[in-house]
Amino acid sequence: MTERSARHLHRSPSQLRIGESSLRYDDAGLVVTFDEVFLPWPRQRWVPKRMRGEIQLTPDIVGEQVFELNKDGAHLWQPVAPSGRVKLTCDSLPGGGWSGEGYHDMNSGSRPLEEDFRGWDWARGKTADGRTVVVYDSVLASGENPRFGLQYDGQGAVSLFDPPVRRALKRGFWGVGGGIACDETASPDLRNIYEDTPFYRRSLVETRISGDRVSMMHETLDCRRLAMPLVRLMLPFRMPRRA
Repeated sequence: MTERSARHLHRSPSQLRIGESSLRYDDAGLVVTFDEVFLPWPRQRWVPKRMRGEIQLTPDIVGEQVFELNKDGAHLWQPVAPSGRVKLTCDSLPGGGWSGEGYHDMNSGSRPLEEDFRGWDWARGKTADGRTVVVYDSVLASGENPRFGLQYDGQGAVSLFDPPVRRALKRGFWGVGGGIACDETASPDLRNIYEDTPFYRRSLVETRISGDRVSMMHETLDCRRLAMPLVRLMLPFRMPRRA
């Protein structure tokens, strides 16, 4: 997570390289090679450390559909691999890495997010019978609240559905709360928090959607906080910049 100038960028039809890190497609699927400097938690002392490794994502499903997140199409979202297998190797992790279930999506846009959104909640998980469920719940700057759900079967066929009501989640250390779709007869359970910042939170939430109990990776983005001058001043401490 380092911001770099254009001279650090190199790309081809099958590879994108930024600094010492890159993304490429090969026979295994998407391969991310990373070599970055990061700041650890305070208890580990504020000494920059280097993290090197590789992530291999092999999709079970490839999602080709692109969704417009606002009316004029200035912001797009594509669930590229709604379901897949991930293998991570990293010299900074106990045991050298892990493998498990994974997901890959991407956003693109022609304007800053904070110009058009107040924020959003996103969640992705799998049902007990193997269906992949993705829910997008955004609030535009106008106050409009576009919400939609996607469901993928084991063969990759996708269908849209209307998510159940949004239930609020407990706020984190920085006050970011968010919410998740949940049936009216149930309540969501915040199981773990993986990232908690002044404008963004990523968590594991167990919820119930259309009668199915689903453990979902969940994110909340607060664009109003992202636009605050104080938060802007804090960003370079977590995302170094290289000219």
